[in-house]
Amino acid sequence: MSLAAVFLDLGGTLLAERPGRAAIYAEEGGRQGLRVDAARMSALMARAHAALPRELDGAFRYSDDWFRAFQQRIFVAELGLEEARFDELSARLFARFEDARSFVLHPGARELLHGLRERGLTLGLISNWSARLPRLLRALELERAFDFVLCSAMLRMEKPERAIFEAALRRAGALAAQCLHAGDHVERDVLGALGAGIPAVLVDHEGRSGAAERALCPVVSDLAALRDLILERAA
Repeated sequence: MSLAAVFLDLGGTLLAERPGRAAIYAEEGGRQGLRVDAARMSALMARAHAALPRELDGAFRYSDDWFRAFQQRIFVAELGLEEARFDELSARLFARFEDARSFVLHPGARELLHGLRERGLTLGLISNWSARLPRLLRALELERAFDFVLCSAMLRMEKPERAIFEAALRRAGALAAQCLHAGDHVERDVLGALGAGIPAVLVDHEGRSGAAERALCPVVSDLAALRDLILERAA
């Protein structure tokens, strides 16, 4: 069955945060007089993420209200920031994560998207992201790169849930066997796609995958290799 549609992940696959999420949080904490480095911040962020439920008082994960609770847990509860200074810090963090300067596209990202477009494939973006995603895509000049964008915070569903991949199939108007999903996360991207019957590719920019990952699906080390793999399947 010929390939009709490709679904792509965003963060970690097409782009990376610059200088990194924990470093950005640590920088903004420093502006408020908090002494915390990126390593400690990374641990605090992981702990806060694990502690917060997917829905918090009706706010779905990665919505603004959810993120404010996440930030408050880190900066106020853990690091002792005064409540009166929290709103300013939170606003700065939200602004940075829809600013194109906070991100860098991985080499070959635009060439990948252009090449798949030229081949006539339907392109969908499936991302666990905040509702600010459309604004970020505009800032990165990627808003026209995709036929559709599925954003977890807006849909109230997220990878690796089968429902978000099934939503992508409906938007693409294609069968699972006619599609392919590529992303950098084994559970969210690879196992999520495979659970919906969609062939998957793991994008491993860091070279961390091993035999277990390669037993699940093809693994590529960069976006040029991903482009070649997809175009070969679309031939």
